Amino acid sequence: MKTGGELIVEALAANGAERLFCVPGESYLAVLDALYDAKIGITICRAEGGAAMMAEAWGKLTGKPGICFVTRGPGATNASPGIHIAMQDSTPMILFIGQVQRDAREREAFQEVEYRHFFADTAKWVAEIDDARRIPEFVTRAFSIATSGRPGPVVLALPEDMLTDTVETVAAKPWQPVETGPSAASIEKLADILQGATKPFMILGGSRWSPEAVKSITHFAEKWHLPVGCSFRRQMLFDNLHPNYAGDVGIGVNPALGARVKEADVLLLVGGRFGEMPSSGYSLMDSPYPKQTLIHIHPDANELGRVYRPALAINSAPDAFAETVEHLAPPSHINWPGEADAAHKSYLEWSTPPQSGPGRVAMGPIMSYLETVLPEDAIMTNGAGNYATWLHRFHRFRRYATQAAPTSGSMGYGLPAAVAAKQLHPERTVVCFAGDGCFLMNGQDFATAVKYNLPIIVLVINNGIYGTIRMHQEREYPGRVSGTDLTNPDFAMLARAYGGHGETVETTAEFEGAWQRALQSGKPAIIEIRLDPEAITPAKTLSDFRNRT
Repeated sequence: MKTGGELIVEALAANGAERLFCVPGESYLAVLDALYDAKIGITICRAEGGAAMMAEAWGKLTGKPGICFVTRGPGATNASPGIHIAMQDSTPMILFIGQVQRDAREREAFQEVEYRHFFADTAKWVAEIDDARRIPEFVTRAFSIATSGRPGPVVLALPEDMLTDTVETVAAKPWQPVETGPSAASIEKLADILQGATKPFMILGGSRWSPEAVKSITHFAEKWHLPVGCSFRRQMLFDNLHPNYAGDVGIGVNPALGARVKEADVLLLVGGRFGEMPSSGYSLMDSPYPKQTLIHIHPDANELGRVYRPALAINSAPDAFAETVEHLAPPSHINWPGEADAAHKSYLEWSTPPQSGPGRVAMGPIMSYLETVLPEDAIMTNGAGNYATWLHRFHRFRRYATQAAPTSGSMGYGLPAAVAAKQLHPERTVVCFAGDGCFLMNGQDFATAVKYNLPIIVLVINNGIYGTIRMHQEREYPGRVSGTDLTNPDFAMLARAYGGHGETVETTAEFEGAWQRALQSGKPAIIEIRLDPEAITPAKTLSDFRNRT
């Protein structure tokens, strides 16, 4: 005989959960009590939005469901941005919500929400467990749904009184991953199409990758001399200094790379959906009938043909596909000699940062310095904003699982993701890029980094504005500034107030010393970089947008 709370914790343990992220609530006290005797790590967070983003980042970096617990009503709604990120990023995640007691439902009880309705469009499955005896069934099913096909978030509501029921039921058993792989016929057809190409191009994206899959797809690209791009915020799927790498197909794409994708006669899209951002607003490939001969490989059959009609659709997870094509023999004669070399040369030119800019701080030299000191396995995180361009364009990712960033473009993600990454890999350097607006959306969880002694380094790029919105505003309504100015704290002083290390950089030359001191402090650190708002992109100033004709 066990309580519902005990059964929840046992089911999590049986399914391999190592850590969960939470903001405590009275609605799931029985679970918190059961965790007292469990071996599952608990990260106590300062806001549900941060907790959910930490769980999402854990799922993104491990491929296993990130686990988050929040209380009912405001707790659950505060966590919704993390669910939206997990859905758009195809990340396995499970959100457990303490719910009102069963006999109070449908009365608009204190903090009551109908979660099936609330999360209907942003989760793969939403359910409420009414009977504690069914907990093993529901939790194992949640793990299966979160990881199968196109991964995504699952939401389970837990009525408070159900968690205190004492019942007898079966022991939970671990879920079994549902694997999909390519057929021999589809691989044979792929080879036939590819052998007739003259300008092929491969784009890697999505989730359900592994270090082994990245290695295998690299061998395939090498043997077939394929130029390779990575989808928006998926640069870690291919060594950026590999001679076949062509760059990231994302926001502000290298014009030469965008032209290469458009001009490709055969396009291999492996794992990704090629949504609005990587497709440059669906302009790089026509929908529904692409000009390129499209070969689309995706683990979820529902995604194949949904937006683009491929010449060949292969229902396969990226890891199974990569393992198969690694051994696919290339033709004796390659029809596209030099394509990969040309694409990589263009990428190297595009990813070399400018060494000057408006104001006293230039981000280009800072990025050049970071490239000389960051280990290859450093994990980089960020949220959303123009500041992220410096990271995505000029940092050269070398290894798998070194990037945690929201393809959904959610602000406030970088700091929680850095906390989760450092707990997952305490031995590795973890760096968060954040704008001043982005940081303060979940900045309170810097206290979580301090609590757990997680020496992350947060670069707060402070230009005093909501930069991306100001850029668009100046372009569309030049000189009419409205709603985009910010008043900020002293971020270095804020770091010290939390118990961390703080630095302020007001000139380019100050950054190297600030970085070394932050690294040597052994504490969670914030380096505030005071950037002139005119330095809105690597190539243009705000005045350029304001004065365009």
